[in-house]
Amino acid sequence: MEETIHLNETTGTQVTEFILMGITNRPELQRPLFVVFFLNYMAIVVGNLGLIILISVDSHLQTPMYFFLRHLAFVDLGYSTAIGPKMLVGFIEEKNMISYNGCAVQLFFLVIFIVSELFILSAMAYDRYVAICKPLFYMVIVSNIVCCLLVAMSYLYSTMVALLVTIKVFKLSFCKSNMIRHFYCDGPPLLFIACSDTSEIELIIMTFGAFNFLSSLLIILFSYMFILVTILRMKSSEGRHKAFSTFGSHLTGVVIFYGTLLFMYLQPQSSHSFDTDNMASVFYTLVIPMLNPLIYSLRNKEVKGALRRLLKKIM
Repeated sequence: MEETIHLNETTGTQVTEFILMGITNRPELQRPLFVVFFLNYMAIVVGNLGLIILISVDSHLQTPMYFFLRHLAFVDLGYSTAIGPKMLVGFIEEKNMISYNGCAVQLFFLVIFIVSELFILSAMAYDRYVAICKPLFYMVIVSNIVCCLLVAMSYLYSTMVALLVTIKVFKLSFCKSNMIRHFYCDGPPLLFIACSDTSEIELIIMTFGAFNFLSSLLIILFSYMFILVTILRMKSSEGRHKAFSTFGSHLTGVVIFYGTLLFMYLQPQSSHSFDTDNMASVFYTLVIPMLNPLIYSLRNKEVKGALRRLLKKIM
């Protein structure tokens, strides 16, 4: 894993494949890590796919809150699948190779799902704001059409951002080296090995990253600010507890996800420590998608009830 293949800069040679450096270059850790991350990925698939199926088949969960939760589970499954299987193969291969086109595809889908998650989380916060602060108008404000539009706009916008970033990154010339100091194809590690000017794409990534992060976070913060004011005005302690429980799980997920992304992307390329970024990347691409089904479902009485009903039907 220490080997670096340098290509001839003077002849303008372009790479056709990349070597992914992976999480560790210690051979004795490859097999134990394979087992750990295989179990981790299985938990992601079972948890998120199970949540998607449960929400789809149970009539009691056909509400806006669970509509957004189903799409959150979908994007969690999406970006972990864009990374997880290839990472697992890398643990058992002597050289963890990825083709030029495969690298582009991985980056494209990663950006789509990460950006979509930001705006689906903000849509969930808005949904909770309407449910708690304007309960009488809830079904009018957060109608099925509004929910579908919000999700469709998230996917459409994230696809356009992913296309722009991927095209710009892969227009660069990678003639310094074909070793990516990461365990998947991401923007900063690819820019690190580019031998052409990266100032434009760095500006694009920083601009869209800041806009996506701040705009979605502001929606969440304002929603929770109004929610907290409404809860504090409630006279019933039972009502306050119920209201807190409806958005406490979401707040936990938001803090973990946004905190990790802030650390990862909203810093100049020169400030990146790739070993530290690897650990942060593992957290938000493979740990958070495993935790989200637990955060949003195990503490939820309606989801538990739906699971019991489904198990009764099966058995």
